[in-house]
Amino acid sequence: MATEEESKPLNYIPEVVLKKRRNNEEWAIRRKLQLEERVKRLKSDNFIIKKPQQFIREYRDKELDLIQMKQRGKRKRPALVTPKSKLLFIIRIGGKQDMHPKTRKVLYSLRLRKIFSGVFVKENEAIMEHLQKVEPYVTYGYPNLKSVKDLIYKKGVAKINKERFPLTDNNVIEQALGEHGIICIEDIVNEITSVGPHFKEVANFLRPFNLNKPEKALQGKKRRFQDGGDSGNREDQINELISKMN
Repeated sequence: MATEEESKPLNYIPEVVLKKRRNNEEWAIRRKLQLEERVKRLKSDNFIIKKPQQFIREYRDKELDLIQMKQRGKRKRPALVTPKSKLLFIIRIGGKQDMHPKTRKVLYSLRLRKIFSGVFVKENEAIMEHLQKVEPYVTYGYPNLKSVKDLIYKKGVAKINKERFPLTDNNVIEQALGEHGIICIEDIVNEITSVGPHFKEVANFLRPFNLNKPEKALQGKKRRFQDGGDSGNREDQINELISKMN
């Protein structure tokens, strides 16, 4: 009997099966490590699992934002009289979870992708129409020469082929804008301030300005500045806000 048991052949497992089993075990180990790393990362990012009610509330907020944006777009604007300056400086002051994608698209078309970013634009009907649509999320006004100089000298950064360059080297400016007769930082200031013939090229050459969060200058109210809130047209008073955020 013992001899018969010893002579029984061992169960043969094909090499393909062994290889597949090995691969499955390796995959399981890798997956476990990935999940552990993900949990660790989420904990470190203070990740909070949203409740269904939060998703519903965010969806309703976004739909309400879209309705309000359409209503603002239809609102009759006062006729655009010749202002003392054609130069506007726009600052994005809000807009996150409660913002509809169409509202975000308008902000992006103004190059305002981040909160507390700012851009120079030339005032015209199209710009004023955009600003009316996104009014709760922006504030703007007419910057003076001091504000323009301070912004460009302190926070000015050039954009060339999607790369950032500080405005410390006039060679960079000349290479990018020399064909327009703009060869130094002072030329940039003059072109922006005067809204010159090459304003568009210079404004696009400058990246949006990353501004500091102002202390006590903004109250977090979506009402218009004229009504005691933060948003909308501040006219000359934009200079006070610029000095606090620069």
